[in-house]
Amino acid sequence: MTQKNNEDLQRQASESTLGLNPVIGIRGKDLLTSARMVLAQAIKQPFHSAKHITHFAFELKNVLLGQSELTPEEGDRRFADPAWSQNPLYRRYLQTYLVWRKELHDWIEDSSLSEQDTSRGHFVINLMTEAMAPTNSMANPAAVKRFFETGGKSLLDGLSHLAKDIVHNGGMPSQVNMDAFEVGKNLATSDGAVVFRNDLLELIQYKPITEQVQERPLLVVPPQINKFYVFDLSQEKSVARFLLRNGIQTFVVSWRNPTKAQREWGLSTYIEALKEAIEVILAITGSKDINMLGACSGGLTTASLLGHYAAIGEQKVNALTLLVSVLDTKLDTQVALFADEKTLEAAKRRSYQSGVLEGSDMAKVFAWMRPNDLIWNYWVNNYLLGNEPPVFDILYWNNDTTRLPAALHGEFIEMFKTNPLTRAGALEVCGTPIDLKQVTSDIYCLAGTNDHITPWGSCYKSAHLFGGKVEFVLSNSGHIQSILNPPGNPKARYMTNTDMPYDPRAWQSSATKHADSWWLHWQTWLADRSGKLKKAPAALGNKTYQAGEASPGTYVHER
Repeated sequence: MTQKNNEDLQRQASESTLGLNPVIGIRGKDLLTSARMVLAQAIKQPFHSAKHITHFAFELKNVLLGQSELTPEEGDRRFADPAWSQNPLYRRYLQTYLVWRKELHDWIEDSSLSEQDTSRGHFVINLMTEAMAPTNSMANPAAVKRFFETGGKSLLDGLSHLAKDIVHNGGMPSQVNMDAFEVGKNLATSDGAVVFRNDLLELIQYKPITEQVQERPLLVVPPQINKFYVFDLSQEKSVARFLLRNGIQTFVVSWRNPTKAQREWGLSTYIEALKEAIEVILAITGSKDINMLGACSGGLTTASLLGHYAAIGEQKVNALTLLVSVLDTKLDTQVALFADEKTLEAAKRRSYQSGVLEGSDMAKVFAWMRPNDLIWNYWVNNYLLGNEPPVFDILYWNNDTTRLPAALHGEFIEMFKTNPLTRAGALEVCGTPIDLKQVTSDIYCLAGTNDHITPWGSCYKSAHLFGGKVEFVLSNSGHIQSILNPPGNPKARYMTNTDMPYDPRAWQSSATKHADSWWLHWQTWLADRSGKLKKAPAALGNKTYQAGEASPGTYVHER
């Protein structure tokens, strides 16, 4: 594999990992229905279809005569090989494909379908046309060169990889070499120990690496469908190590991987487990309250917890950091495209029948949302070029999925449908109605400009739901790359703005741009809210909650 190809796969992986917000899926039945609708439309509007066929024929003539100016979209790296632009046959092959794809999308856009059906039609057409892209065939010039360079071995290797994926990966191209990593050996290696365990979580306390620490500890809450070690992925990208270097007493939740026996675990169950963990942290550190960090659905969980604390009049959380979290669930993304009443109810019914939602199933659904980045890239790399799947820690973590209990999955779906956190008292957890306007803690809210899972505009609107002072920061990255953004990256940028107008575009237009990582900005914000310095504890835990299993604990290894 060339260095450049490897870097491209890593970049696209960083921008296209799963995350969770909220867990909805697409039924194969819905895709077939949309496909039939597209075919039926061709019959219902024969003159409209004939007009576009004529236009396609005219454009095709220009292609064959070498008069077409069509080129791939800027940034489409599939056609980066010079052969696509310099070889006359390859150029005509590419332009024929571009003309065909463009005409299909123009046809559906100009049809008499409703706006939603038009969007679904575009989605189905996109699935078909991306699958049939010239780069996915053996005619791919990179594959042809590779074939001759290796004396045909690349083809045999590709067939071997294909057979292995059919047997072991459900026919999907492997995104990563899963044998290259081991949690606790070359991932999640920061020094720490489990200081508390209940049925839902293990609480890991990391060992301080500075002589002094700040009084108020930080608890990191990951999403329930991803494993916690995204916050301690590698030495260079570890959020935990960054916090420790800056004197923050750091604790992280490692969620248990539920089975159908835990099907009744709901949002209140998770919040009660977090409340236990918080009491343990207060007992260990001697602090009267803590700071918290929640990512993706972990942000939704921590926000609900703060709403519960506000309802019962307890001040256990001083400040909250939300990373790529959407609480206002009115989403205008492909994730929500097929999310009608029937689809959502069917998703709930499936998870209740099985007891859990499999993270691997959700990952497959999401892969088809971004087929070029998450399927066809690996089709070309693994099968056509005969390369091994890439070795990349983010992809390993993304494929190391967990399950979601049916009750929590059902609650996430209901939240998606009714958007309760935007209305006082519409959501109830642990027996209390939630009103986020009663949450007066300081909030640090991070979003990413290229995040297609939790769009930054939705994150921004979510930040307005709280009653406390909000610091909104916009990173120039995608979903996971926004989180894993260590200082020193020359391409890293972020924006800040002390004003918080309701319109996110108004915020962006007057925001100040900064170089480097938002971590540095956040570290200053967090330090101001973490209390005085004191001598670092000599040991983890205390007499009541003694250090047990070394980090990363036991729950992270459950399959």
